[in-house]
Amino acid sequence: MENTEPKQKDKIYKIIIAVLALIIIILCWQLIVTKTKVNTFTIEKDKATTKSAMLQHELDSLIIQHDKIKKEYSTLSGQLSGKDSIILAKADEIQKLIASQADYTRIKAKLEYLRGITQGYVSQIDSLYRVNKVLKDENVVIKDKYSKEQVKTTELTKDKEDLTTKVTLASTLKAYNIKGVPVRKKAGGKKEEVEEKAKRTDRIKVTFTLSENLIAPSGNKTVYVRIARPDDKILTVSADAAYTFVYNGANIQYSMKKDIDYQNKAMDMTLYWDKLEDFTAGTYVVSVFADDVIIGESQFLLK
Repeated sequence: MENTEPKQKDKIYKIIIAVLALIIIILCWQLIVTKTKVNTFTIEKDKATTKSAMLQHELDSLIIQHDKIKKEYSTLSGQLSGKDSIILAKADEIQKLIASQADYTRIKAKLEYLRGITQGYVSQIDSLYRVNKVLKDENVVIKDKYSKEQVKTTELTKDKEDLTTKVTLASTLKAYNIKGVPVRKKAGGKKEEVEEKAKRTDRIKVTFTLSENLIAPSGNKTVYVRIARPDDKILTVSADAAYTFVYNGANIQYSMKKDIDYQNKAMDMTLYWDKLEDFTAGTYVVSVFADDVIIGESQFLLK
């Protein structure tokens, strides 16, 4: 009888080898599939990372541009604070979507929307800048015109003041040929003669001509004469206020006065000061006043 045992063993070995080969084939196939999935996942992840980086770059560029505009137009950006808040809120929302790797299309759409808002912001800033520039230019022109008008007004005021001063000076009366003449009464007191000696002088005769002035106010006027002694004291009847008049806002004493009716024509005037006490030797000063103005002066000497 033929021995079949080796044949059976060969058959079993062949079956085992076939099974092992099949297992190896299955394992190799699973390895290839797994590797393919890993590669695909890695590629998709790389693509997602790249897209996120691109989206982040776009967002950063928009924010940088926005901050640059705000800095350049800092004086105007405050007028668009509401829109600025919207831009920052939208940027924060997109930043969170990028971090969570949300849908690319969704993030891209929000970026485009944000881009539109920032462009509108820039456009409004530019409009405000141009409007402000026009207003500033107009303000400069207005200020320049105002300054010129002020200069004109100042010049006109000065011209008016100068004219007023000239008119005032022109309308002021003048006293010409003022003479203070010491005289001594002759016998009977009706005649007089010029006297040089202080002790022999009885009175001071003051003569002058009031000028003709066609633009001076006519009518009643009071002419005051002050005679100052060598010691600068004024010859006056009394120190009482009744013998004073106003000059430059102050009350000053007078020696003689005369009320006249001035009709713009020249007038010869003579006033006398009769001595109340002996005269002293020296230089005397005669001053004539009218309309609160000193209108002439002269001097005379007593020996």
